[in-house]
Amino acid sequence: MTEKLILKEKIFIAGSSGMVGSAIKRAYLKIGFHKDYLLKNLLTPTHSELDLTNYEIVDKWFQINKPTIVIIAAAKVGGIYANQNQPADFILDNLKIQTNIIELSWKYNIKTLLFLGSSCIYPKFSPQPIKEEYLMTDQLEQTNEFYALAKIAGIKLCQALNQQHKFNSICLMPTNLFGPGDNYHSLNSHVIPGLIKRFHDAKKSNSKYIKCWGSGTPLREFLYVDDLADACLFILDKWNSSKGRVPKDKKGKEIYWLNVGSPFEISIKDLAKKIAEEIGFEGEILWDKDMPDGTPRKKLDTSKINALGWEAKTNLEEGIRLTLSHFEKEMSNQTIRN
Repeated sequence: MTEKLILKEKIFIAGSSGMVGSAIKRAYLKIGFHKDYLLKNLLTPTHSELDLTNYEIVDKWFQINKPTIVIIAAAKVGGIYANQNQPADFILDNLKIQTNIIELSWKYNIKTLLFLGSSCIYPKFSPQPIKEEYLMTDQLEQTNEFYALAKIAGIKLCQALNQQHKFNSICLMPTNLFGPGDNYHSLNSHVIPGLIKRFHDAKKSNSKYIKCWGSGTPLREFLYVDDLADACLFILDKWNSSKGRVPKDKKGKEIYWLNVGSPFEISIKDLAKKIAEEIGFEGEILWDKDMPDGTPRKKLDTSKINALGWEAKTNLEEGIRLTLSHFEKEMSNQTIRN
């Protein structure tokens, strides 16, 4: 789909105020939707304007706004602590949000649905790097299994609608994300924003040491969020099941979800050191081995999306610096408001 054709679409970004949704919105604004006469075609309702967990409200919204492309970036997300302490919230909220949007997108015959999942859908001890076909071959990581189960249900709903009704749906499975607009809560955040907040606070209070969860040995892959947004626009251009433009596995079967990752893998211990250096924290880093590590290693095989022509552009160091710059601006703005 050329940019001229994209500009004719009405694009609904569910979760447009979150980190991923905001990045996707930025990507669309860059290609022309910033123009006044086109802004009406970029549909970005806030949570207060549209409760995605309420089927009747979302149904009425679809009737009125008539989107042609739907991107589901809305989800209840959080790190290990949040997942362990709010398992019911993570499965219920995510099932409601994604099922409502997916079903109504099919009901109103939209052109294309893009559903964003997560790399946590794969088994805890998957062979590395993780291929798309490893889904549902073994047990999930217990620290986020309820969130993962909800995401798996969304993928399988898209697959079922595609198989039974030829509904043009795409599912992307991003690796660990970070970047502008992330959640820096001390307990509910993911690893990079959580470390940024801890080291920032430790430096500010002149702490002699900081304690981090786990052993620091797990390996993680990270993707800058604007690279994911680029992948979303790229795959919307490349994928159309109604016209036979669908990636296939080695046996020639259609693939209903694709991994999106990067070549940037690092241990949590080395990541902590890197963030500490960028922030200027010179104290000692201690590791609380009584706290969970999560999956030992999680590296996605991205050969299928790479073969289509997409690759991550932002390296880890640059991404961390960009994220820190945004975080510092956010902290300054909070200080001014207070």
